[in-house]
Amino acid sequence: MKNILKDLKRRDHKRYLGGLDVFKYIGPGLLVTVGFIDPGNWASNFAAGSEFGYSLLWVVTLSTIMLIVLQHNVAHLGIVTGLCLSEAATKYTPKWVSRPILGTAVLASISTSLAEILGGAIALEMLFDIPIIWGAILTTVFVVIMLFTNSYKKIERSIIAFVSVIGLSFIYELFLVKIDWPLAVEGWVTPAFPEGSMLIIMSVLGAVVMPHNLFLHSEVIQSHEYNKQDDSSIRKVLKYELFDTLFSMIVGWAINSAMILLAAATFFKSGIQVEELQQAKSLLEPLLGSSAAVVFALALLMAGISSTITSGMAAGSIFAGIFGESYHIKDSHSQVGVILSLGIALLLIFFIGDPFKGLLISQMVLSIQLPFTVFLQVGLTSSRKVMGQYVNSKWSSFVLYAIAGIVTVLNIMLLISELV
Repeated sequence: MKNILKDLKRRDHKRYLGGLDVFKYIGPGLLVTVGFIDPGNWASNFAAGSEFGYSLLWVVTLSTIMLIVLQHNVAHLGIVTGLCLSEAATKYTPKWVSRPILGTAVLASISTSLAEILGGAIALEMLFDIPIIWGAILTTVFVVIMLFTNSYKKIERSIIAFVSVIGLSFIYELFLVKIDWPLAVEGWVTPAFPEGSMLIIMSVLGAVVMPHNLFLHSEVIQSHEYNKQDDSSIRKVLKYELFDTLFSMIVGWAINSAMILLAAATFFKSGIQVEELQQAKSLLEPLLGSSAAVVFALALLMAGISSTITSGMAAGSIFAGIFGESYHIKDSHSQVGVILSLGIALLLIFFIGDPFKGLLISQMVLSIQLPFTVFLQVGLTSSRKVMGQYVNSKWSSFVLYAIAGIVTVLNIMLLISELV
């Protein structure tokens, strides 16, 4: 009888530990999430809420659904093939297809880096009254040192935790302001295109579904050594990766939604249009009082630094992949990718007169490049030559191509609205 009880306890213990296995696979999704609660998102969300109230919440919902599908799909590519998206494109597609798409992806990473560096510079201006240009230089130099010394790994979790706490504070503050919840629910599920809103819609879309994050997610999978050779191990990792992606993306949806809700309930209600991130510090005043500006600036600085790091890593991954190599900061091609992205972004900041407008436009550029990356990704994951038995089902391919089609249509609508 004692032996039976011991055996039962042993089995329960193993089952308990097995249930905790999922936490070993939490990480890549959260790193991507930090990338889409970056300064560009802050600017797009505050602009959406202050100018159009609750009516553009549907863009966050649609973007997050797209993001979950796309990130899960590109993680599959990394797990099954052991290659990042850029490497797979170079290996399995003709150069006349892969080179132009990967080239535009590098340009998208430059646009991303521009937004992240600008966010850090704006935060330094708020904290220490440092001019934007000098703040951008300091942010870039700091990130380059962290990337090239690999020291970012030591504080990565702290940055994620800090940014997450600030994001959760936005969610908590929903209970401190008067939200029109029926109108908000309608905004989440009902597409609307108010006059003059296309730039903001594309900025919000580009700020959530970011091309460089697709490359980054497939690359981060490699650093966690998720690629397995046997079928049972691959299926186990695929299952846990789905939980990581769902959990992380839903957290991002909640934080982005909270920003729009707060901007709608405060600025839009008062008829105030947010034209600079510094204005948005007042959103934290009900929660933090006079220290709101400092906490907001610190959060923005951390968001800027952490997302600039991920942007640099993504650029290094894309550029190295063009030469059939995985990302490693000691590799010359990875180094060139990082320097190109951060260096050109910094140079462009010297010519930007309106930082807030620059943030919005940079996010729009991401949404314009997105269809090219998505069509490339879906083509690879729908190929039996690339994925073997883990190839996309016909239904999955249809959904993924539909996402690319939706983004393409929105881009055409933006072009028409700008020309008319």
